[in-house]
Amino acid sequence: MGMDRVIEKKKWTTRKILNIVAISAFVLFLIYLLLFRDKRSKLYIDKSQITIATVLADKFQEFIPVDGVVFPRNTIYIDAVQGGFVDKVYVEDGAMLKKGDTIMKLSNANMELSLMEQETRIFEAVNNLENTKISLEQNKFYRQRDIVQLQYQIDEAKRDFERKKQLYDQEVISDKEYEDAKRDNDYSIKQLQISLELKKLDSISSAKRSKQIDITMDRMLENLEMLRANLENLYIKAPTDGQLSSFSVEIGETKNAGEHLGQIDMKDGFKLKANIDERYISRVYIGQEAEFDFAGKTYQLAIGKIYTDVTNGSFQVDLFFERDEPDQIKRGQTLQLRLSFSSASDAIIVKRGGFFQETGGNWIYVVDPSGEFATKRKIKIGRQNTNYYEVMEGLEPGEHVIISSYDSFGSKDKLVFR
Repeated sequence: MGMDRVIEKKKWTTRKILNIVAISAFVLFLIYLLLFRDKRSKLYIDKSQITIATVLADKFQEFIPVDGVVFPRNTIYIDAVQGGFVDKVYVEDGAMLKKGDTIMKLSNANMELSLMEQETRIFEAVNNLENTKISLEQNKFYRQRDIVQLQYQIDEAKRDFERKKQLYDQEVISDKEYEDAKRDNDYSIKQLQISLELKKLDSISSAKRSKQIDITMDRMLENLEMLRANLENLYIKAPTDGQLSSFSVEIGETKNAGEHLGQIDMKDGFKLKANIDERYISRVYIGQEAEFDFAGKTYQLAIGKIYTDVTNGSFQVDLFFERDEPDQIKRGQTLQLRLSFSSASDAIIVKRGGFFQETGGNWIYVVDPSGEFATKRKIKIGRQNTNYYEVMEGLEPGEHVIISSYDSFGSKDKLVFR
């Protein structure tokens, strides 16, 4: 009887090998999940629904857009100096006027009556002053007449005294007659001296009073001219050459003193008035440059006046043309300006887009060179204008970024394109 043969059991069966392979694969899968798998949150998006832009290295200039309204460079306002009702209107709004042209006439019966009464009083006062002045002149001649008469009397007294002195020396007349003659002569001389002093005083006083009278009369006549000028102010006239605007009156309506009637736009050029957000008030200065495009040409302006009063979150500035002005612009026209805050300089820039509202310029989606996905990256945005943002950190020229709105992405770390 033959002996049984021992069959040796195989260590590496096909099943065992398959199990080992399966276990190894599972372990490797777990290691991959734990160590190497992309744990970033993902979102699959349609590439055609987003906007991708290239990061550029180019010249950058910071500016903001502002709307400027065209106004005449110089405007003179027309107000009613005196009140009254509109009697006549000689021109219409928009008329081209020369200095002194009559625009309209107001009527004021009370003012006209008052002028007549004051004229009468002034003429009476002037007439009285003139009579006083004549009296002063007459008094001067009266005083001169008295002196002439005294001189005549002195001459007679002197001759009489000299004759009697001779007779007295010859002892022909008495002492009394001689002394009387001498006394009369001395008296006449003293009277003349007093009269001359009085004439001198009268002359000084008369000159002062005459000068005061002249001054008073001049003032009265000036007042009269002012009254007549006030009456003349009822005729509203053009203060300068230019175009009448904002003028709308009707015959018969009442206008009060100081009421605005219209304005004269002088034909010496234009300026632009612009409202600027109050956030920029500390960065706006006299001489700051701005520009706008019109009819295929760029025109340069500069800020000439700043109104620092803030109204509804903005303040106003006047801008004046630096050189040429467009011929076709008109008063009241609105033009979009670019107000510069810096000169052009080299910078890394990226086109403006809706992403800024979601990220605040702190991060952006950068497209992978493969073009299959985009990942989130921190960046730093500096200055900006209407077209571009200046990139301070985080991006390099030539990279591609998503600049459209991120509202639907939910801040995912990775966007995968489909």
